[in-house]
Amino acid sequence: MDTKFIGKKSAAAGGWGALKSCGKQLLQSGMPISGARTMLKANQPDGFDCPGCAWGDPEHGSSFEFCENGVKAVAWEATEKRATPAFFAERTVSQLRQLSDYELELNGRLTHPMRYDAISDRYLPVAWEDAFAEIGSILKGLDKPDRAEFYTSGRASNEAAFLYQLFVRVYGTNNFPDCSNMCHEASGIAMRQAVGVGKGTVLLEDFEEADAIFVIGQNPGTNHPRMLGDLRRAALRGARIVVFNPIRERGLERFSDPQDKIEMLRGASTDIASHYLQPQLGGDMAAVRGMAKAVLAAEDAAVAAGLPPVLDHAFLVEHCAGFAEYRAAVEATNWADIEDQSGLSREEIERAADVYIAAERVICTWAMGVTQHLHSVATIREIANFMFLRGNIGRPGAGLCPVRGHSNVQGDRTVGINEQPSDDFLDALETHFRFTVPRQHGHNVLGAIGAMLDGSAEAFIGLGGNFARATPDSALVEKALRRLKLAVHIATKPNHSHLMPGETAFILPCLGRTEMDLNAAGNSQLVSVEDSMSMVHGSAGINRPASPHLLSEVAIIAGIAQATVGSSVVDWAELAEDYDRIRDHIEATIPGFEHYNARLRKPRGFHLRNDAAQREWQTSTGKASFSSQALPEQTVHQRARKGEGRFALQTFRSHDQYNTTVYGLDDRYRGVYGERQVIFIHPEDLKAMNAEAGDRVDVVGEHDDGMERVARDFRFVPYDIPRGSIAGYYPELNVLVPLGSAGEESDTPTSKSIMVSFRRRIAA
Repeated sequence: MDTKFIGKKSAAAGGWGALKSCGKQLLQSGMPISGARTMLKANQPDGFDCPGCAWGDPEHGSSFEFCENGVKAVAWEATEKRATPAFFAERTVSQLRQLSDYELELNGRLTHPMRYDAISDRYLPVAWEDAFAEIGSILKGLDKPDRAEFYTSGRASNEAAFLYQLFVRVYGTNNFPDCSNMCHEASGIAMRQAVGVGKGTVLLEDFEEADAIFVIGQNPGTNHPRMLGDLRRAALRGARIVVFNPIRERGLERFSDPQDKIEMLRGASTDIASHYLQPQLGGDMAAVRGMAKAVLAAEDAAVAAGLPPVLDHAFLVEHCAGFAEYRAAVEATNWADIEDQSGLSREEIERAADVYIAAERVICTWAMGVTQHLHSVATIREIANFMFLRGNIGRPGAGLCPVRGHSNVQGDRTVGINEQPSDDFLDALETHFRFTVPRQHGHNVLGAIGAMLDGSAEAFIGLGGNFARATPDSALVEKALRRLKLAVHIATKPNHSHLMPGETAFILPCLGRTEMDLNAAGNSQLVSVEDSMSMVHGSAGINRPASPHLLSEVAIIAGIAQATVGSSVVDWAELAEDYDRIRDHIEATIPGFEHYNARLRKPRGFHLRNDAAQREWQTSTGKASFSSQALPEQTVHQRARKGEGRFALQTFRSHDQYNTTVYGLDDRYRGVYGERQVIFIHPEDLKAMNAEAGDRVDVVGEHDDGMERVARDFRFVPYDIPRGSIAGYYPELNVLVPLGSAGEESDTPTSKSIMVSFRRRIAA
């Protein structure tokens, strides 16, 4: 049996392995010296904001504010490799489609605008003016604006995103499928219901004061490694870190900080988790409900013994609504159901609750391990309930912290990328720009795919990202894209979305975050982004553009807008010439951006006020609102165990990956090398199937809609994961995520709740 791809896991996250990986990535880029110099400007006041994750920057920043993922993202963007017109001339689109995601993007940066030629099945160079004119003509030719979909990736700046939404609304639609629909939509919905603000309530400095940090459904070692530095510092000063994650992740166990010289020289590392609990997939709500049950029991015991109360009664009385109903719901939930659904024992849950009770200041963080389930909104409401019990909202060292993925996914929403905009925002646009704003809610990602499939959407414009590979049900999405009259992709590198061209397709190459953006006067343009802590930072590229033919995202949007809607409402060219003018419009239409241009130019930027952090509750009750929802009737792992040979699958990233971008084929934290088509599974589950490590299987989707979904030729990797639960990488496994399975209220694909079985492959 071939198991050479299974090797030794890193002893700790970070450390020398991270430094070696950074060096490898810089060498692979072909620009090791300039790449290293570029990194010194990452997340610095006079440099660029990292194009990777949205983890915050401290106000008292160190001289180095980057991580392994940041180096990978910068090296990927700053590569010397170029995907020129010659690259596209050598291969048909059909041939390019056979390349893996990794192989395709290895060809480097796009250099020229390209138009698909159906006769030759190739992309051919096109002049910018001709591209804009044809795109505008097709958009104007649609019988109504709602037949076009306008997708946004979280890498777009505030300025590009605001201009994009303004163009689309002048055009006449609210169709804004957005990457946030696929990740933290549930967080925004649940938190608006619970505390009135759909963003985290903490600052990075709160991690310096927290007595306990609960990390639920999140893997910072791979997804936002700079967070590990903050968790390490918290652990070193004695804070307790409680982890809920089905799979053992090295970064949550131990971390060796590459910026700590003594730790590196000694080959040492720091324990991160004080408590590591491994719930079954979908079991987080039950686990949190169990902790709340333990806290309420401790309160009753304290009252009976005449001891100080456990609950923060002053907070509950003054600031909360619905506590009595919630308490009744918790008391009605029995421990047998909690244990069965969570996959954890009562003793494990009570020990975690003891940490919460003993801590004066608690932060709870979570990510897509929580948000990509059917009941994600209910789970996040339960997390908020739990935090309300002891008043852990709106004071230093405490609060709710959803950790976003891409670097400006939160900022894009703030400046208007929203298919369901508020009336206040639309009123502000209408008053300021003097045009009739469309009021009908538009399509999110799943709605856009459905509209493309049924023919009611005929055009797609993607501002960054890799829509075809990020979305669920890969075969259906490919079919949807190839039916379009028009597909436009604003991108830095070729990706698989470009290879599903439909009738007319364009690839429009844009500047990267690290590159200088000069206007006609030769002045460097500044853009801005918002991190997970609502800090707004300035970002200015320092590298020479990869090609003289590149335009900024802002310039591309302005060019399409001018060709489509003209300049009677907005002078697009004027805004593209000076981004300060765009920020003036943001300031005039969106609360919190007063003196935007002046504050942006201060070191570390500025913070957008969070009402919930000030204990001001913009909810329907006017208070922090408890939810008394019952536990789900069944979770995916409970349903899976009722069927012979069925498993609950979650998709996640490898360590050499960020979103759909694959930097390499190794996952050293999990001990997998040179291979991506793998399934992580408990050793006892392998034994029960008479299977071994390295055995090859097809993974078969078991969604009950009559469609066949198969991911072919995957290999088993024994791993520390609950029995009945398995895991593997996206985008390779996205083919198994049903379009028809989405989160209640959030409409987010359930990528962490997929029912599957295995079909053994016969060796050749």
